[in-house]
Amino acid sequence: MSGVAHDPAALDLAAIDAAARLLEQGKLVALPTETVYGLGADAENPDAVARIYQAKGRPQDHPVIVHVAPDADLAYWATDIPAEAGQLAAAFWPGPLTMILKRAANIPDAVSGGQDTVGLRCPSHPVAIALLQAFKGGRGGVAAPSANKFGHVSPTTARHVIDEFGADGTVDAVLDGGQSAVGIESTIVDLSRLATHGPVLLRPGHISAEAIAAVIDAMPAAPDAAAPRASGTLESHYAPHTPVAMQASAGIGDTLARLKNAGKKVALIHYSHFPDVFAENQLPTSPEGFAHALYAALRAMDAAGADLILVEAPPQDDAWLGVNDRLRRAAHGSTGIVHGLLNHEPFS
Repeated sequence: MSGVAHDPAALDLAAIDAAARLLEQGKLVALPTETVYGLGADAENPDAVARIYQAKGRPQDHPVIVHVAPDADLAYWATDIPAEAGQLAAAFWPGPLTMILKRAANIPDAVSGGQDTVGLRCPSHPVAIALLQAFKGGRGGVAAPSANKFGHVSPTTARHVIDEFGADGTVDAVLDGGQSAVGIESTIVDLSRLATHGPVLLRPGHISAEAIAAVIDAMPAAPDAAAPRASGTLESHYAPHTPVAMQASAGIGDTLARLKNAGKKVALIHYSHFPDVFAENQLPTSPEGFAHALYAALRAMDAAGADLILVEAPPQDDAWLGVNDRLRRAAHGSTGIVHGLLNHEPFS
């Protein structure tokens, strides 16, 4: 793995330009965004996009998001573009919003998992913007799902990317832009079926359904059976190797004591104060602060050699929707883990 720009305080234009040339050659470049780090390739090069799928172990029918520069021509990437897409782009781009639109005929289906739609986003991270402007003179698009093995915890630092892929040459360059500010993936809204289904919220994130509705005067609906497939929407996703369980605040103290007595090692991620628990395991009490720190905490706890990562369940109000979505997927398949550990039952 080469080409790492280590100074997030200032743009390393030489490293960014070198990364743009690598993308133009069909190589893979990990880039920082305000949400998480992405594993990028030329969206119009099917062979390059195929390298993303191979590197991640990603199912071929699971679409990727195309990242474009701030002044990108949406009509090059999509067709039948509704006015609402322009309104949302004006309100939230650059930023953590992905729009699903009908894919233009000139865009290969490699980025869409074989669907007739395409996911488009303009990130706000200055390194990502500089790379997109340098790549093909700002006219290209970078397909960039999260820079991790498929289904694992997304990276929010360059170090996470390097830890994930090692130095085996899978990734040709890593651009370091510091820790991602948002910390969870973008909101995804489907506008491809607006006339028949209205807007549909495929994945919650930093930009809420209410914020979208305030711009386009229509509240996004929940996904229906015919909704397009989108990134990060499988039931099991964002998961560390260590099993994850969520529990309400009131029961955590008793669970910790019982697991300790059972000889089990537990890593706790929490926002409330619990006696005998190190303060550095405590995340901020705001949904924005919690989201910013969550993936780094999951990765750190995953490396702690614990039998279980126990997460204090966040509040269930709308402000926490994105965080709860990620935690629910991370814990999917681990139902009953606490019970099993307490009763000396093996878990799968």
